[in-house]
Amino acid sequence: MATAAAHQAAGTPAAHATSDAIGTASGPDSGPDSGTAAYQAAFDTAVAAEERIEPRDWMPDAYRATLVRQIAQHAHSEIIGMQPEANWITRAPSLRRKAILMAKVQDEAGHGLYLYSAAETLGTGRDELLDKLHSGRQKYSSIFNYPTLTWADVGAIGWLVDGAAITNQVPLCRCSYGPYARAMVRICKEESFHQRQGYELLLALSRGTDAQHAMAQDAVDRWWWPSLMMFGPPDDESSHSAQSMEWKIKRHSNDELRQRFVDICVPQAESLGLALPDPDLRWNEERGHHDFGAIDWTEFWEVLKGNGPCNEQRITQRRRAHDEGAWVREAAAAHAAKHSGASGKATA
Repeated sequence: MATAAAHQAAGTPAAHATSDAIGTASGPDSGPDSGTAAYQAAFDTAVAAEERIEPRDWMPDAYRATLVRQIAQHAHSEIIGMQPEANWITRAPSLRRKAILMAKVQDEAGHGLYLYSAAETLGTGRDELLDKLHSGRQKYSSIFNYPTLTWADVGAIGWLVDGAAITNQVPLCRCSYGPYARAMVRICKEESFHQRQGYELLLALSRGTDAQHAMAQDAVDRWWWPSLMMFGPPDDESSHSAQSMEWKIKRHSNDELRQRFVDICVPQAESLGLALPDPDLRWNEERGHHDFGAIDWTEFWEVLKGNGPCNEQRITQRRRAHDEGAWVREAAAAHAAKHSGASGKATA
């Protein structure tokens, strides 16, 4: 919660800013006119001082809306992202590989749970978010609209996709909104496991037969460029990045994160014995970074608009799973209500 010092710096008692304001002032244009400026000043001071904003703290409406949009997209990506790899659980080449993949897919479901719960602390229900996902009013990461054609794709997703996710998400552990930042701590630890299992899988294939090496190389060729797109459009085309960084929701721009990811992947690819599919990729001594080729942003925007290889398949499966799971949710709710009633009677 934003500290008393931050509120006092704005001339507003902390208790008033974090208690009296609840339900009456969630943004600059709401609540008592005499107090709104003080609330805004307290919020700005807290963010500038690297303090966490908590659910009962006052926050601007735009800050809340930005968080809901970002957390929802993140949560949707986790549960949609279960599909490409779950497709290979029954076809894993060994019991060990199957157990690892099942654990990973289960982790992704858990990540979605943490994130939907974080969104709920902002006053947005899970049912509302899922309805927006199923109706196409909210997006998920474009990367999950590509098919997993071979077993090597499971490794490429682990190494590249989860590697990109870690690069993007580790800074979110210092996000200015407390519940989101705390959820990211555990998510990043588990994503680190996912990235390592993908790297290890590709390493085994790369050092295997010629056919296995070729399979690994083909997977990297297909997933490299979509992985670079995961960080979002270039900074000069990103409509949310600058404001999110000002609020310290994000800590780095899209292009900064993309460059960091490329610099990490180049030596890892060399260790794997695999080539990254970019003829323009080379070390730039003057910049101290790797230069890389132009990204096909036309493809990115087309996939984002729903024209990717698997957009329709992914969302159709998600709707089907949601509908078929209705009885489970109803049974769980009835069970909870029954035990809540029994507990109340026992207490009485």
